[in-house]
Amino acid sequence: MIHIVFQEADIATLQAAIALDSSLEGEVWHIKDDFAVGPIAAIYESEGYQQRRDWWKQLLEHSPYTEQIDLVDDKLTVHNLIKQLDANATIWIWMGQNAHDVCGYYWLMSQLKSYQGQVNVLYLNNLPFINEKGGIFYPSALHQIQPKEFLKAKKLARPITLSEFEVDPDEWKRLSLENAMVRILEGGKKIVSKPDDYFDKAILSVVPNDWVKLPKLLQLIFSKAKVNTGDVFVVHRLQVMAENGTIDISGDWTKGWKEIVVRMPNGELALA
Repeated sequence: MIHIVFQEADIATLQAAIALDSSLEGEVWHIKDDFAVGPIAAIYESEGYQQRRDWWKQLLEHSPYTEQIDLVDDKLTVHNLIKQLDANATIWIWMGQNAHDVCGYYWLMSQLKSYQGQVNVLYLNNLPFINEKGGIFYPSALHQIQPKEFLKAKKLARPITLSEFEVDPDEWKRLSLENAMVRILEGGKKIVSKPDDYFDKAILSVVPNDWVKLPKLLQLIFSKAKVNTGDVFVVHRLQVMAENGTIDISGDWTKGWKEIVVRMPNGELALA
């Protein structure tokens, strides 16, 4: 059995769950790209794939993840996955209720139609779990769940149906044709395309009057503004807003994010 996850933080959590239940025994494979942002037109073709790599390369420059672009080869991962499926392997695709995972699911399963019956999905959509304090909560990501809670979740695994293999790739085709820079989850498996500046208002709502270090601002953006995307894309949007004068940014990018400071221009707070 091969388990597929879409976020790095999910790997250790799922491995801990496997250690508790031998029936889950198998390797955990990671699809590394975040298909909820960036260009995806003709992504299965060389030109579209290269366009996306170039886009990520630009965003990752001077980030803590500069080498990431050379580590991400999801095409090779799928190639190796298909070799395992040809050898009669079974795979489980794990999804949390978030755009990152669901977009990754659409991208992946659209390439696996020939293996209907071997490909299972486990979507933790609007399901209650018990947190560490014993309370009930509804996780949006796999790594938010206690490993022991996965033992209940495994019962939800089911084969991807033939009709899903027919219909779901059409969703990916639609998204690819729209080719928006942002994709959000509106419930179920419904992904909706949004413009580049979709998160800008939420980001601006926590940018202070006084200079703040970029890493501290990112903490505020994710904790207070509840922005559901990655830090690299948020920094990209901050750079765009600085270019058009919406915010001020100062510092030497070549020295990394920790040297960058951000504030509202002229001491004006953004409207929440």
